[in-house]
Amino acid sequence: MIETWRWYGPQDPVSLWDIRQAGATGIVNALHEVPVGEVWHLDQLIERKRIIEWDDSIHPPRPTGLKWDVVESIPVHDSIKLAKPERDKYIQDYITSMKNVASIGVKTIVYNFMPVVDWTRTNLDTELEDRAKALSFEMTDFIAFDVFLLKRDGAEKDYTATEIEKSFARFNEMTDEQKTILQNNIIAGLPGAQEGYTLEEFQKRLGEYKNIDNQQYRENLAYFLKKIVPVAEEEGVRLAIHPDDPPRSLFGLPRIVSTIEDFQSILDITDSLANGFTLCTGSLGASAENDLVKFVEKFGPYIHFTHLRSVKRYDDGSFLEAGHLSGDVDMYAIISAILKEQCSRISNHRTDSRIPMRADHGHVILDDLKKKTNPGYSAIGLLKGMAELRGLEMGILKSGIPC
Repeated sequence: MIETWRWYGPQDPVSLWDIRQAGATGIVNALHEVPVGEVWHLDQLIERKRIIEWDDSIHPPRPTGLKWDVVESIPVHDSIKLAKPERDKYIQDYITSMKNVASIGVKTIVYNFMPVVDWTRTNLDTELEDRAKALSFEMTDFIAFDVFLLKRDGAEKDYTATEIEKSFARFNEMTDEQKTILQNNIIAGLPGAQEGYTLEEFQKRLGEYKNIDNQQYRENLAYFLKKIVPVAEEEGVRLAIHPDDPPRSLFGLPRIVSTIEDFQSILDITDSLANGFTLCTGSLGASAENDLVKFVEKFGPYIHFTHLRSVKRYDDGSFLEAGHLSGDVDMYAIISAILKEQCSRISNHRTDSRIPMRADHGHVILDDLKKKTNPGYSAIGLLKGMAELRGLEMGILKSGIPC
């Protein structure tokens, strides 16, 4: 696999040389400074590519040994998601950005279709037994926020009486500071999220989706894909939709990228290699109903990018982001299936036989515990995760995956 690393641009506390020293050769990046829906201009992309791939600290500049391999993500404007009258304008702008990205040689583009909230966690610094810190999603805390802090209309209908009672007790135990932290964790914006909200803004945004169910939302996605996939085919772009994270409904919002059946419905919209997927083993793995090896076997040719991480699941829907080789995700079986897919691509003479991967969401460990880091993206924890995944891949290859 191609080892990549998500980098949040020049302001990221993890430098490009940190990433190079960790052993990655590919960079996953986006123009996060560009407001959602605006065009990514060619001059901006050329400059970002130059920063990633060339070291200007010496004269003449020399290559860094890094390559911008994946864009993650070009965000989809709400006008498209909500099927507003102006959606065609935003789709055309999206196409322009996609063409500009392709013109600088970056051909893998991730996007997601999650409404209002991107990836969602209730706790950003859960302390583990060894005093490392991890991200987690605590269902009781989430319900406490939804029902008693946000006070969403009709929220109580989405939960059992036992869940409501437990979350009420939790809410009453929280200090004002804990309530603020919980609110910020959920709606103030995480790395890679499109935007953050105040409580009032968030309530307003939820109201925009009040009358949109899963079927209508699928139709809105289908309209978008039918416009952009033909252009992606022409440009040689591989689109890779990211799963819902977590793979369940939140705040009564539609969620249509949570199951194997959901991915099949996306493929049914337009069966094209340009209409592909991001395999996020942590997002999909948060549901025990998702068989990740089956996912690779079923959709292998359409997998254009992989996020490799594991989770420890709990019966109430909570989960903890575990070490990359622990938890409830069978990383050995998944990587074995990915390597078999790569072998199949080689035999079919595909030019994209090596699938980009990145270690996703590392723990905060060692010296990073003393630093300010982006949640899930501290340098040392991701270095550890990538090293573990690299070793596992080498062991599987040495054991004799036939190509």
